[in-house]
Formats: sequence, structure tokens, C-alpha cells
Amino acid sequence: MKEIINPEKLVSVPFSKTDCGVDFYINTGKSVDISGVLTEYKRFRTDFFCFFFFRKANGFLLLNFRKIDLRDDMILLLSPHQKQEWHVDEAALDYTFLIFREDFMRTFIADKFFVYRLLYCYQTDTPPYLYCSPGEQAEYIRLLGKIKQELLHPVADSYNLIVSVLYYLLVIINRAYATAYQLPVEVPKNNYAFQYKDLLEQHIHTMQRVQEYADMLHISRISLNSAVMAQFGVSATHLLKQRLLEELKNELLFSDRTISQLADDFCFSDPSHLMRFFKQQTGKTFTQYLHDYQNGIYE
Repeated sequence: MKEIINPEKLVSVPFSKTDCGVDFYINTGKSVDISGVLTEYKRFRTDFFCFFFFRKANGFLLLNFRKIDLRDDMILLLSPHQKQEWHVDEAALDYTFLIFREDFMRTFIADKFFVYRLLYCYQTDTPPYLYCSPGEQAEYIRLLGKIKQELLHPVADSYNLIVSVLYYLLVIINRAYATAYQLPVEVPKNNYAFQYKDLLEQHIHTMQRVQEYADMLHISRISLNSAVMAQFGVSATHLLKQRLLEELKNELLFSDRTISQLADDFCFSDPSHLMRFFKQQTGKTFTQYLHDYQNGIYE
């Protein structure tokens, strides 16, 4: 089989406190404040969360390998390190944005798995957006206004207040998201499901068996699967395969790795095993998938 090489590169955009004009790894504002940044680069990724509360929207976003049509009254919830390619008329967009790094909350919130408890973060099965009513939108914007006020006029306890408001905002969005997509919102009996998600982010390149993760957590595969099912409504195997597939698609589309190199990168014993897995999950060969994407056929 002829090797596939995609030479296009990504631009990585880190959070810059200097550029944002704030002393914390968080900022909020209106679309006019950052006009031009969405289309400054053809394709880029960030190391921070990006939330957009659209009043008026147009065009679409290619997020990783998925096409998201942008609509009025949409809340777009983007996690770090996702590939973004905006096809919009920025001058016609009207939104409020919220950007923050995960470690911004670490001093105040001891729960290291907090972002994994948010159903819209690092999600592969449900869309990274939801629609809101005018009342909900107004409440979100009100909370963002409180954060902005503290950023503009910081005092001794501003950090605590900002994190408190951010925490509340993220949780009420999570409730709305769970309702919109009928996701479980049970109080977890343990952290196994969230630890599993965290481990997937760290080891998906080298570990593709649920048993390996169960061993790392010192529990049985059955216990891990039960915890994942209760928390996310899918099996541990499904979560692993979807995360692996997500990473494979991104590497195929946005790196210069060949199929043989990808097989090595992801510890497949042979390129044919990798190709068979990909075909089983997508119904397409690597060549077909890349060809479709390059010709505007997105998921």
C-alpha cells in the first residue's frame, strides 16, 4: 500500500497573560475585543479551554476532523489541544468568550479530576456545544461580567471570587449539557471513571487494552467498566476505542506520519492491524478517509 503523507502543520497558540492584559490564566470579553484572532491562522490549537457564547453566528468550524455549523444562541465548548479551523465572517460574529487554563483553578479546587466530571470536556461521543434560551444566556453573561469586573479591578481576594464564579458557571453549564444530551448525572461512588479518562489522555498512544488501565487502577476490569458505564453511559472499551480513533484521525489528517510510523507510534504489531482497526471503526480505509476530508466531506 502506498504510504500517505500529509505535510500540513498546525500552529500551537499558548495562553499569554501579557497579550490578554490580565494577571491570571483566564480572560473573558466580547468578540470585538479579539476581532481577527479566529482566522489569523488557517489551523491552530490552544493549550486552554475556549468557550464561545454566540448571540449571532455564521459559517462553520472544523474541530479536529468534525464540521460544526455555527448557529445563533449556541454555546461552543472547546477543550485544549483540539485542532481549530474557522470558516466564518468574523465581522458578523457577535459573542462573548471565556478562555482559561485548567491549572488556573488548581490552587482553589483540590479535585484534580474536576474537568473530567464536566461532561462536555474531552468528549468524543456528544457534540461540544449546546443551545440556550435567552434567560440562560443572560445568566451566563452575567456571571462572565462578574469575572471581567474582577479582572479589570483586582483586589486581594479577586482570585478566590473569580474561581468561585467560574466553578459555578461550569457546573450549571454541565447540568444543561447533561439534560440536552440525556447523559447520566449520578453522584460518583468513586473516582475510577474519571481516573480512567485521565489515564487515557496520558497513555492512549501506548496502551489500548482496558485491562491495562484496570491494572493501573488496581481494580478488576468489571469494576472499571461498571464505574465508566455509571458515569458516562458507555462501556470502558467504547471510551477507549473512541479516544484511540480520535487520536488516529488527528495524526492522519494533521501530521506528516506515514501509516507504518503510526503503527509504531500506537504500538500496533503490524500496519495491517492498524488499518483493520480503522476500517472497522469508520467503514473507510485511511486513504478513503483522507481523500474525503480533503474534498470537504467531514463528520
